Amino acid sequence: MAKPIHEVECTIISNEPVNGEYRLLVLNAPSKILDCEPGQFFHLLCPVSDTLQPYLRRPMSIYGYYPDKGELHFLYKVTGEGTSAIATLKAGDNFNVLGPLGRGFDILPNWQNLLLVARGVGLATLAPLALEARRLNRKLTAICSARSDQFLLSLDYFRELGATVIPLTDEAGTSSVENMHSIIEGLIADEGIDAMYTCGSNRILKLLQTVGKEHNIPGQIALEQQMACGIGMCQCCVRAFNRNGAIVNERVCREGPVFDLQEAIGC
Repeated sequence: MAKPIHEVECTIISNEPVNGEYRLLVLNAPSKILDCEPGQFFHLLCPVSDTLQPYLRRPMSIYGYYPDKGELHFLYKVTGEGTSAIATLKAGDNFNVLGPLGRGFDILPNWQNLLLVARGVGLATLAPLALEARRLNRKLTAICSARSDQFLLSLDYFRELGATVIPLTDEAGTSSVENMHSIIEGLIADEGIDAMYTCGSNRILKLLQTVGKEHNIPGQIALEQQMACGIGMCQCCVRAFNRNGAIVNERVCREGPVFDLQEAIGC
């Protein structure tokens, strides 16, 4: 049974930069919107000013949800008019959000050793998965990739949650697909991997699909797509998937954003 969707006014607790590209938005949120799943997202109503006038809401994956504290967190990169407008919000401002939306990640009972692989801001989408893995007492390894150490996100957060963290960067020459493949094969040979999770990157998607097929390891991917309504009405986010040998079209906002790893088609 689908959980209810709410449109609410939250209050900004903080909206601060975490490095040269990303900001952390922390909201004081009512408990009714904090019954979330890792991988779900919210549709955010961007503020409008004389200089910034975003027309549509912006979908944003959940970075953290904390019912005990009444907080909802988003980690985002300022890239366009919508996120530029969100970056102007200050502590005490009101902020309209719609959600939680979409289908989140699964952690099945027999999935004990989990592998998380992501690059850049994709780590934000997978952060709640680490929180859930700790709650379920699962072993988690996080392979985190970025251009340089400066843009590696959430490493300390993953470590605090008990994950084994493997940082890779372009700058250090460690982030190639070949090296990542070698690392994953080593993890499989050592303790085994029961499930794999990723977000966004096509090259990581293709790598994990190859590994998954070879070793019969299931996995899931959270996909990003342009959206208008965020609730499945407008069909703006329809994307093709390979299911049982046939191409099917599904809405990322409604049937996703989390999908079976092997069914996803890179774009």
